[in-house]
Amino acid sequence: MKEILLVSDNGELIQKLETVITFMGEACFGQSFADSLGYLNTHSVEAVMVDYARPDQVQNLVAQFPHIPFVAIQSADGQVTPNCNLVSTATLPITYPVLTQAIHRCQEYSRHRPGPVKTAGLKTRLFRSLVGRSQQIQIVRKLVEQVAPTDATVLILGESGTGKEVIARNVHFLSERKDGPFIPVNCGAIPGELLESELFGHEKGAFTGAISARKGRFELAEGGTLFLDEIGDMPLQMQVKLLRVLQERTFERVGGHTPIRANVRIIAATHRNLETMIKDDKFREDLYYRLNVFPIDSPALRERREDIPLLLQELISRIQGDGVSVVKFTEMAISSLMEHDWAGNVRELSNLVERLSILYPNQIVDIQDLPVKYQYGEIQIYEPDYPEELLERDAFNELFAEAAASEADRDAENTPEPAAPEASSDNSQLPEGGVNLKEYLSELEINLIIQALDQQEWVVARAADKLGMRRTTLVEKMRKYEIQREESVPSDN
Repeated sequence: MKEILLVSDNGELIQKLETVITFMGEACFGQSFADSLGYLNTHSVEAVMVDYARPDQVQNLVAQFPHIPFVAIQSADGQVTPNCNLVSTATLPITYPVLTQAIHRCQEYSRHRPGPVKTAGLKTRLFRSLVGRSQQIQIVRKLVEQVAPTDATVLILGESGTGKEVIARNVHFLSERKDGPFIPVNCGAIPGELLESELFGHEKGAFTGAISARKGRFELAEGGTLFLDEIGDMPLQMQVKLLRVLQERTFERVGGHTPIRANVRIIAATHRNLETMIKDDKFREDLYYRLNVFPIDSPALRERREDIPLLLQELISRIQGDGVSVVKFTEMAISSLMEHDWAGNVRELSNLVERLSILYPNQIVDIQDLPVKYQYGEIQIYEPDYPEELLERDAFNELFAEAAASEADRDAENTPEPAAPEASSDNSQLPEGGVNLKEYLSELEINLIIQALDQQEWVVARAADKLGMRRTTLVEKMRKYEIQREESVPSDN
C-alpha cells in the first residue's frame, strides 16, 4: 500500500494505529473528520481507516469516495457491516492479525477495481495480442507484467493455438532484455540427433557435413531470450544436456571443448502435461522444476468466450494492415461463434477470419455465411423475393440470348436452318393484325414450363434448375397458370 489515511478526532487512537501500521511497514498519517473531506478531494490515498464513533459522518465519507477502500474501527463487534467500499472492520483493541487482514482486503479492492488498464506505448502495442476482458486473460497480462522485469525462467502451459509464443514475446519485450534478440526454437520440429547442434552449435569437422563452425541458438540469443517451444517433445538425452546448461549457465559446442557462457533468459512452453510425462518416465523431474520457476497458464478460447468479439476486431485490424479486404460480422454471427468449442483456439479463429475475408471481402457475414460447423442456434435464411416483371425479363433475356447464340453457331457452320418447332411456327414475323404480346409470352412460358416438367418427370426442383429459376418461383408460376400434372399441353391453334 502506498499510503493509508487515519481519520479520527481521537488523537490517542490515531497514535496507536500509527504504531501498529508503521510496524507493518506501511506508510500512514492521521487527519481529523473536519480535515479529512478536503484532504481526500485534493490528494490520492490507497486506503482509509476511519473511527466509527460517528456513524453518520463515516457513512457520508464512505459514500463520497467509492474508488477508495475504507476500514471501520469499531469499539464493539457488530456496530457496522462491511459493504461495497467499506471493505472490512477492526474492533478495538486493534490486533496485528486483524489489521493485516483488513489491509489485505484494501489491496484486493484496489487491485480488482474497474477502470481503464494503465498501459501505454510499447506495452499497449504488445498486449493487443492478448486482447480481452475476461478474468483469465487479465490474469495472464498481470503475470506477464510481474515476471517480465526479472530474469526468472518462465514455463508457459496451454493447448495448441492459445498464443503461448505471444505470451513469451510479451515477457521478452517488457523486460530489460527487450533490446536483445528473441530466438524461438520448436523442439518438436527438429530431429533429436540435430537438436544438440541446433541449440549449442558445432565446430568444424564435428561430424560429417560440418564443413565450418556454426553458432547455436544459445549463442544467437546472447543478451536476449531463448524460447524453447514444445519442450515436452525434447528427447530425454537432450533434456540432460539442457539441465546442465540451466544449472551451470555454460555450454560447449558439439565437437568443442571451450566452455561458453550463456547469458540468456529461458522461456519454455508446451501443450503437454509434464507431470504426467514425469510419471511415465518421458520427462525429467529435475528439469521440470528448473523450468517451472514461474508458470503461466495460457487459457483455451472456450474458457474465455466473452473475449471473441474483441479478438475478431483485433484479427480484422491485423489483416486490414496486411492489405486484405476486411469483413464484418452481424450480432447473430458473433453469438454463434461464441457457442463453438474452438479446439484450435485463437489460431482456429484467426484462420476462419482470414478465410471469410477472402470469401466475403468488404461484406457483412451473417450466421448462414459461416461454415456449417460454426452455425449454432436458429438460422433464418433470407431469400430475396424479386418482382414478377424482373424475373420474367431475366428469363426471356436468357431465352433470346440462347436463341441468338444458336443462330450464330449455325451461320458459322453454314448449315441449313432447321425447321422451327411447332410452338413457334409462323411466329418469327409480326402478323398484319398485330399480337397480344403479354398473352403470347404467357403461352410461351406455359409451354416451356410444361416441357421442363415433362422432361424431369414432374420433379419441380429439377425442372426449376432446368429453367434457371428458384423452386419457389416455379411453384408460384405453376399456381398462377394452374399447371397440374393431369393438364394437357395447351394447343397452339
